[in-house]
Amino acid sequence: MAATTIVREEAERFGRLAADWWNPNGQSALLHRLNPVRLKYVRDQIDRHWQCDECSRTPLAGKTALDVGCGAGLLSEPLARLGAKVTGVDASPEVIAVAREHAATADLDIDYRVADVARLGGAFDLVTAMEVIEHVAEPAAFVEALAKRLAPGGLLIMSTPNATPMSRLMMIVVAEGLGHIPRGTHDFGKFIPPERLKALLAQAGLKCVDVEGIAWSPWRGLHLTDDLRLNYLVSAVHA
Repeated sequence: MAATTIVREEAERFGRLAADWWNPNGQSALLHRLNPVRLKYVRDQIDRHWQCDECSRTPLAGKTALDVGCGAGLLSEPLARLGAKVTGVDASPEVIAVAREHAATADLDIDYRVADVARLGGAFDLVTAMEVIEHVAEPAAFVEALAKRLAPGGLLIMSTPNATPMSRLMMIVVAEGLGHIPRGTHDFGKFIPPERLKALLAQAGLKCVDVEGIAWSPWRGLHLTDDLRLNYLVSAVHA
């Protein structure tokens, strides 16, 4: 059996946020503001990878998706609405319980599991892991586990904070300091620069095909950009 990538203390920390997860003005408010930016990137990459009709409402029809570190389903639910048969996995039983309840209320059929991707089976056309790698025990083992779940011809999309003075200032000093993110959410020592993530992907037999930043400004809020200093997304395929 594969070694776990889960840090139990991290799972428990996020579990304590479960009841408030879907409150756009609560402790997960920043995730709610970040989610549309991530979704735009995900949709763009889906359209590019599978050469989809950009006007189609269900570009993932007939495809499977695995949302790793799904939390209470902020990304899993939109993936289901895009047509995918979605499996969402998280280490926290509390957030999975909330995810199941919210999906049922929204009449969405999503397979939510309390599970570690390193011990999961199956292969999926789309694999997502948003803001997760900075919370795992072994990043290399985590990326390898993601690669094993990616079906031939599939697409992997990840996001994570960069390891820069900018990310330390904005994510920890400002966002956690002002209460926009619960204190203790991030450990700057676990932030991963794009070059290292590309190397981890390559070690797992994957090829990075796109990198795009997420920035914040008083005028535009959170938005996609070429500036990678704060946060970034990557897309990868089998090499």
